[in-house]
Amino acid sequence: MTAPTIIDIPHQLGREEAKRRMAAGVGKLASHIPGGAARVTSSWPSADRLALTVATMGVEVPCTVDAEDSRLRVTLQLPGMLGLMAGPIAGIVQKQGERLMLEDKSADKTA
Repeated sequence: MTAPTIIDIPHQLGREEAKRRMAAGVGKLASHIPGGAARVTSSWPSADRLALTVATMGVEVPCTVDAEDSRLRVTLQLPGMLGLMAGPIAGIVQKQGERLMLEDKSADKTA
């Protein structure tokens, strides 16, 4: 098994708002996975940790996202040959995570 890939995504939202945005965005995650037929399962094993499994093209990737006051820490367990793609995969996760922390479509923009 390869070493985990760890990605830190800084934010200035505070822990609770970061968790709210994580919860709101997890349902959209599958649409951002290349290959088109991704399945994402998720659970909250603790108050500050989101556990995910992303399955696509016959491969499952376990992942955790730990919400902290000023960052999200994403840990990916890339199986087999995907470990060779850790750099590009980490870059995509970083970019998408930053986008998730920046956008807030639930806020009332009309006020």
